[in-house]
Amino acid sequence: MDFIQKGTRAFHKANWALFLAGFITFANLYITQPLLPTFAAEFHVSPAVASLSLSVTTFALSISMIIVGSLSEAWGRKSLMTISIFAASILTLALAFSPNFEMILVLRVLQGVVFAGLPAIAMAYLGEEIDPSSLGVAMGLYISGNSVGGLSGRVIIGTLTDLYNWQVGMIVLGIISLLISLIFVWMLPNSKHFTARSLQIKALTTSLIQHLKDPSMLCLFGISFVLMGSFVTLYNYIGFKLMASPYNLSATIVGWIFIIYLVGTLSSAWFGGLADRYGRQKMLLLSIAIMLIGAILTLHGFLSLKIIGITVFTFGFFAAHSIASGWVSKRATHDKAQASSLYLFFYYFGSSVGGTVGGIFWMHFGWIGVITMIAVFLAVACFLSFLLKGFIKKQHIAVGH
Repeated sequence: MDFIQKGTRAFHKANWALFLAGFITFANLYITQPLLPTFAAEFHVSPAVASLSLSVTTFALSISMIIVGSLSEAWGRKSLMTISIFAASILTLALAFSPNFEMILVLRVLQGVVFAGLPAIAMAYLGEEIDPSSLGVAMGLYISGNSVGGLSGRVIIGTLTDLYNWQVGMIVLGIISLLISLIFVWMLPNSKHFTARSLQIKALTTSLIQHLKDPSMLCLFGISFVLMGSFVTLYNYIGFKLMASPYNLSATIVGWIFIIYLVGTLSSAWFGGLADRYGRQKMLLLSIAIMLIGAILTLHGFLSLKIIGITVFTFGFFAAHSIASGWVSKRATHDKAQASSLYLFFYYFGSSVGGTVGGIFWMHFGWIGVITMIAVFLAVACFLSFLLKGFIKKQHIAVGH
């Protein structure tokens, strides 16, 4: 089989193309997160309502990922990814001309739908086209594009909002995204190992139900829900806290705080290895404890301690997410791609629910209310981790008999 091998020109083109596609997707996905205080002030809406500009997008993404992954089996990989990133770029440009907040929400829902065309398909493309011995490197570069894009989008929009306004930021990011989309189409090699299949709705539904009937998988899905809900809640409302008195930070500085995401690159790889050595549950619980310690540190009044707390919290989150997502692949006995899609469904659904509910706690109880909600979510994650261990033991005993 003619797979793309490391060191070849095709390998470099495929990897950079998907790196850039991941960059576009996640730069535009989180584009409104640094703008929540700006939206609340400009459109005279509450923080919880302002957070819908992110929550409706991640909710639409969570639903669409399951569907789009199946559509790609019939329609092809590159074509759907191309549609996804071009549509996302055009919608970002359209956001700049929104006459009101309601139109922003409509456009963000549409973006959530089209965003699904990349994460649901990129990994399948890599698995089909890249030589197995080179797949780890290729997957790592693609995921780094996601994180760099998510960070860059926040920094670009925050800085340009301070210098000009958020509309200029949207236009600049939209144009950059369109240019990168053109490069993606030129660079990505066409699929050689993809074979179109007819959509099998019944088989898909049966498989989904089987995953949802597995109690250990349900625990992992629940863990992804509360972990991401906690993470997005902290980052959604820390901007409101830091841009208000006594800190009075600018949108640019708040945008640059997202550079803390880079610690996730370290913790996800490091704790993934520790989980293999010392056990997934132990490392998952340790990661959750680190998140809680970081969240509590943000309650301190000193700005430096708040930043340290956010860093510790972020370190723990990416470690926990790495362990839980890897655990899903290990636990799934069939249709592993679909199991991963379900994990991501709960992951982004948690982002939608947690990110908006956190706004209610912020409005009524301030920052201590946000951290209390996060602490409850993390306690649920610990409980589900213990439940998971019990279910796995029972399954082992059943197999033994």
